[in-house]
Amino acid sequence: MATRTILKNWNKFYEIFSHRLSGSHGRGITLTFLGAGVTTGIVLYNVSNSKVIAAQTTLNIKNFMAQPITSIDKLKQNRDDMKTKMELLILKIQADFCKQLESLEENSSHFKVDRWTRAEGGGGITCVLQDGTVFEKAGVNISVVSGFLPPGAIQQMKARGKQMDEGSLPFFAAGVSAVIHPRNPMVPTIHFNYRYFEIQNNDGSTQWWFGGGTDLTPYYLDENDAKHFHGTLKKACDKHNPSYYEKFKKWCDDYFYIYHRGERRGIGGIFFDDLDTPSQNEAYLFVKSCAEAVIPSYIPLIKKHKNDGYGYAERQWQLLRRGRYVEFNLIYDRGTKFGLYTPGARYESILMSLPLSAKWEYMHEPKPNSKEAKLTEVLKNPRDWLNST
Repeated sequence: MATRTILKNWNKFYEIFSHRLSGSHGRGITLTFLGAGVTTGIVLYNVSNSKVIAAQTTLNIKNFMAQPITSIDKLKQNRDDMKTKMELLILKIQADFCKQLESLEENSSHFKVDRWTRAEGGGGITCVLQDGTVFEKAGVNISVVSGFLPPGAIQQMKARGKQMDEGSLPFFAAGVSAVIHPRNPMVPTIHFNYRYFEIQNNDGSTQWWFGGGTDLTPYYLDENDAKHFHGTLKKACDKHNPSYYEKFKKWCDDYFYIYHRGERRGIGGIFFDDLDTPSQNEAYLFVKSCAEAVIPSYIPLIKKHKNDGYGYAERQWQLLRRGRYVEFNLIYDRGTKFGLYTPGARYESILMSLPLSAKWEYMHEPKPNSKEAKLTEVLKNPRDWLNST
């Protein structure tokens, strides 16, 4: 009789089923392995007492927010290519995160899903939830774009040490980016972005690298929240390299720095760029672990604080801090600049990170020894959240 089961590894699979299929009565057995959007059916059958293994791969896209940007046929044909693996990963990360956020909305607010294409190559899926009970604005965007890098983008990359040929070069970029602006000032804002980039040189060789990170921007400091957030990210880093967290935590503190204010945007997290070691697949698995750590690092904080009480003064402070968020994104953020430099840029998606409401007040200073001053002190002097007493 036919048997259907799911096995965790190939060795166990072969050991069990090679015996059952050794006779002339062997029948077809189908097993399904679910991964990041990929379903693989492995069919075993017997022909003249010789075991035959046929692998058929299909895409399971029903749980994504929209149809993939790359055609299904192309994804199937190139399932081992890093471009395919990254696109399927970010589609899954986007869908999982959006569904988690929607589940917290008391008025059944849903994301508006906007799938767009780019004449120069590729496109994206922008998901935005606005005016919810819990989230004033939440944006979760993926982009899968290709084409030719313009001189401005090439010069920006060379400025940070990339060795690139002259002229316009073919490129591919895929990434997921999210910024969540909660309504309650006691719930922090989160930003995360994970991306993969390829450039083809004039000699046909390919340069590739990964980048990204996750960081938290609270309006009122809860030290237990900070420890939970950083601890979750450290666990994701430690799976791959015990030196990553400390290195990428410092990089995050240094990157999200508002120079003209002399303060960080938030309490940090991790940030890295130009990651091309130890191998392409190992770098991908690290990025995957970091992206999958977003939900456990952040969703518990929303549940903890979404019903906290607050008043007019807390709301005004939240709006002032959002103004600083806007300043960093428009003046310093490298991703924003790259997006605006890229031909066919979709400005609605690039600027989705901006809040619905923000405020600028002339020469504002928090009162000494206030909760607002406590946060400001941490923004000026980053702390080691996991080893501090």
